[in-house]
Amino acid sequence: MGTRYTVKYIGSKLNETRGQVQKKIDHLLVDINQEMSTYIPDSEISQLNKNQSVDWIKLSPRLFTVLATAKLVSDLSNGAFDVTIGPLVNLWGFGPDGEREVPNKAEIDRTKQLVGFGHLQMDIDSQSIKKIHPDIYIDLSAIAKGYGVDLIGQLLIQLEIRNYMVDIGGEVKTKGLKNGEPWQIGIEKPDPIARTIHKILEISDMNVATSGGYRNFFESGGEKFSHTIDPQTGYPVEHRLVSVTVFDPESCMAADALATTLMVLGPESGMEFVQKNDVAAYFIYGVQKSSGAKLREAVSPKLKFFYPDTFVETRSEIVYN
Repeated sequence: MGTRYTVKYIGSKLNETRGQVQKKIDHLLVDINQEMSTYIPDSEISQLNKNQSVDWIKLSPRLFTVLATAKLVSDLSNGAFDVTIGPLVNLWGFGPDGEREVPNKAEIDRTKQLVGFGHLQMDIDSQSIKKIHPDIYIDLSAIAKGYGVDLIGQLLIQLEIRNYMVDIGGEVKTKGLKNGEPWQIGIEKPDPIARTIHKILEISDMNVATSGGYRNFFESGGEKFSHTIDPQTGYPVEHRLVSVTVFDPESCMAADALATTLMVLGPESGMEFVQKNDVAAYFIYGVQKSSGAKLREAVSPKLKFFYPDTFVETRSEIVYN
């Protein structure tokens, strides 16, 4: 998945050694990559993207599950989340193909015609999809890591490991306790260079996913271009939202997709979305004051409900020492 993973757990009732557990996790991640990575030429998703057929194509159960969830989030967000954004991702140089440079408007407009979940049909009974256009290119980078976290969690439960924390590239699932205490996770300070912790949280039985535009970007002509691209405009987002963290008690895949959704929507539309759909989210966004640019935080009502002692104010200024 192009990133590192960490798994911490407390014992296995099946007496599996740590080496045996890690071997099973590694094998699972290899399988997931082979299904969903666009950076592997012979992966299932890469073969699907290369396939010019407009007939029904049967998918593996896991790939179909991810696409079905992606469609639900796309419908919920009116297209703000869209895994068919792959052609635009590649055009801007953030995918496996292409150079990081600013394309011209004609290229963007032409590429936008390939983007939209309406270009895909899905059949639940046969677990198949049909491309309306042969050049549809699917990019699962905004949802596959979360799904990988969920699958590792399922594996650990099968091994009768009831207390664990899984982290794949910042997408986290916790279950149970660590030595009788909640697991601790950190929300990063939005710094493009240093990796420092902004806030430490104690959580159990929760999935957490963060999306931000402060590290993966390129500069051209004095402007910064984020890797988060709005599928409806074809351009990288330009709003004030710096990062957003989503908390979901059921699914890290859902948290992963929703975090990207909110990064596309921005702070105002994003807050409207989480209030309407009862999503637990933590926003860090920029404001301009007479003393210079400042960061503020905003907390959704659902997140305050989950953690009333940690998140007290709905909106407040962030002060770093």
